[in-house]
Amino acid sequence: MKSWAVCECGQPLRKIDLPTPEPVGSEVLLEVAYCGVCHSDLHIWDGYYDLGGDKRLQMTERGMTLPLAMGHEVVGRVTRLGPDARGIAVGDMRIVYPWVGCGECSECLAEQDNMCQQLKSIGVYQHGGYGSHVLVPHSRHLVDFDGLDPAVAATYACSGITVHAALRKVLPLAANQYLVLVGAGGLGLAAISMALALGHSNILVVELSPEKREAALLHGATIAIDASADDVTEQIVQACGGLVSAVIDFVNGSASARFSFASLRKGGKLIQVGLFGGDLTLPLPIMATRALTVQGSFVGSPADLRAVVALAQSGKLAPIPVELMPQDQANEALIRLRDGNVNGRLVLQAELL
Repeated sequence: MKSWAVCECGQPLRKIDLPTPEPVGSEVLLEVAYCGVCHSDLHIWDGYYDLGGDKRLQMTERGMTLPLAMGHEVVGRVTRLGPDARGIAVGDMRIVYPWVGCGECSECLAEQDNMCQQLKSIGVYQHGGYGSHVLVPHSRHLVDFDGLDPAVAATYACSGITVHAALRKVLPLAANQYLVLVGAGGLGLAAISMALALGHSNILVVELSPEKREAALLHGATIAIDASADDVTEQIVQACGGLVSAVIDFVNGSASARFSFASLRKGGKLIQVGLFGGDLTLPLPIMATRALTVQGSFVGSPADLRAVVALAQSGKLAPIPVELMPQDQANEALIRLRDGNVNGRLVLQAELL
């Protein structure tokens, strides 16, 4: 199979040929049609996560091996079935749920695959949508998206389920309370759409880019403030009429974590989603006396993916802006994302289309 692969971390992707997998057991092989370009791909490409304090978590320590075709937001066409595969047919177009686990532990059996201790995520630990084919362990990881734009549907496999899982941790809020979202990139815009679809309309966005702040307002945010200001916390509190109950940080760097935490009212929740990097020092007595929650949120479950698709099919979920690029321009797409030159989501389109 053709692949645009990471062969050396931090260096341009290379077009290489890899063996096309042959499905066995319950496995399903799909030919890639669309693949979203996610900010997580930048960390995989670099080969590490910034843990703050000059510490790094190397991707090789998490089990990544090279060469690797990244890409975990995949829509593809079924081409081959293992002998035990059921409920799917050659030619079917499906969204791929990429956060697959061992398939045997209690988390996987409860459809909490993303919580598996032995993740085998597509595009991270095995080849993903920057190649011509992906291998899926079971048909339960494939979701029909009838009636939806396939390029937008591809983004639901990560950005869609990530914001859905994060929002489930804080919603419902009282109608007069503000939901604060940090970051108005692909995840932030998806979160605005999702929150509106789930019935919450008071949304404040914190974002560095003036263009992205404008996009957030056009997408349905109530207020957008500049993340580079020296008094971000004060601006949040003033705009919201007081400290807030819920902040979802799609950046999750040291600076954003600090002003987000400082904005919380008693009983408030900070949901940390982004992987920008850094650290946060927590005042332990304040955590207890104000009953605060700081909680990580990692992608979502297969149930989240089905729920997002159903919400989109109902017409309640507005699609995020998507820009198509040819799959062989994966390097250029990563550079644009790294440089912040993307509004919404970039999606690679395979040559077969």
